[in-house]
Amino acid sequence: MRILSKSRVLLLAAALLIAPATGLAASKSKSKKKKSKTEQAEKPKVDKYTKMFVNDKSCQTARSPFLTLHKLKGKLYAEVPLETIGREMLIASTISEASDINLGTIGYKPKDPMHVKFTRIDTTLYLSEAVVPPFCDPRDSARLKAIGEEKGVTFDIKYDNCNADATVMEQIISNFIAEDVDLMIGVATPVAMRMQALTEDNEIPVVFSAVSDPVGAELVESLDKPGANVTGTSDYLDADAIMNLIFANDPDAKKIGLLYDVGQDSSTASIAAAKKFLADKGVEVVEHTGSTADEVMLAAEAMVADGVDAVFTPTDNSIMKAELAIYETLAKAGIPHYAGADSFALNGAFLGYGVDYANLGVETANMAADILLNGADTATMAVKTFDNGTATINTEICSELGYDYDTVAKAFEPYCTKINTITTAESFGDVQQ
Repeated sequence: MRILSKSRVLLLAAALLIAPATGLAASKSKSKKKKSKTEQAEKPKVDKYTKMFVNDKSCQTARSPFLTLHKLKGKLYAEVPLETIGREMLIASTISEASDINLGTIGYKPKDPMHVKFTRIDTTLYLSEAVVPPFCDPRDSARLKAIGEEKGVTFDIKYDNCNADATVMEQIISNFIAEDVDLMIGVATPVAMRMQALTEDNEIPVVFSAVSDPVGAELVESLDKPGANVTGTSDYLDADAIMNLIFANDPDAKKIGLLYDVGQDSSTASIAAAKKFLADKGVEVVEHTGSTADEVMLAAEAMVADGVDAVFTPTDNSIMKAELAIYETLAKAGIPHYAGADSFALNGAFLGYGVDYANLGVETANMAADILLNGADTATMAVKTFDNGTATINTEICSELGYDYDTVAKAFEPYCTKINTITTAESFGDVQQ
């Protein structure tokens, strides 16, 4: 992909075929007339964008505020405004007109919409499927069942997962509303925002879980007084605290890698904070990003090639999904991976730091129960935040990296309120077994 102008990015959907010149004129006239000054004047230069998509009358163009398509000489180009890069969108194909009604019905969609986002790294544009977290953490429902037993009530809990499909997500929420549920729990920002939008009229209480910046996402007016039918728990990450752990373990670190997905809103603030911390400290920063498992694996290999001393990842769902595929690459290279959740350490990162998500799930359930059983008002129920001082060390990776656990734990003590240990597994249930 090449950037052809400052305001547009073009994605080549099919390979360009350039035919070389096959011959030259056989002869030139020796008595060639001298060109006039008018003929000698150079024609105004035309940029490639104008030449291809404006001046070429064979180009067919379909425009929208978010995506413009150009069909030219059997090839398809997608034009993406820079301000929409990183934003999630639905791309669908719909019949808008037909010369024969027997060929198709106006408005018909041959396939379900695709939930995607464009991300940009240097001059390359990537199109990837957007990741939508599940609606409810099983730990939330487990706690609700326990509360029901304590209070002598039974909660009818419906659990569903859209499996990263925005169309399915919309349908699930619509079904919940049609069933007249008393409350909805949504995990992470995208689900919470859609629940908020669809409950503005009916005002069904919504309790979000693990939303990094509820104020910035406009889910609530403030953390103390949400102001409407939405409240919940936040997993805000203190990036400076993780940076302190990196240098407590390796005071001589000179090059730190930042591994994240540029399209994940939960990573934005933490990555910016980490960059500032490292810049103030005069430490070199290396950035590699990815939104799919394959891209993340390539990014991890690039970190090894760049010789970073440590890698930092915030609470990033895309990297979390790929952790089991990259942890051995980093560990074998002697690179500790510090991340913003205990689940990273579970899947092979050296350290997960931040919110205890098991406790977050419990507190989310407690808030839901308070609303259902005691009539608590979501508009005045403060968003629950957590102490970021819990560090979870993967003891297997600690050993593979050549660290002594007791030495590491002692170095971390001034920066943690609690240190847990864990071994590599796919799920917390596997560890408990």
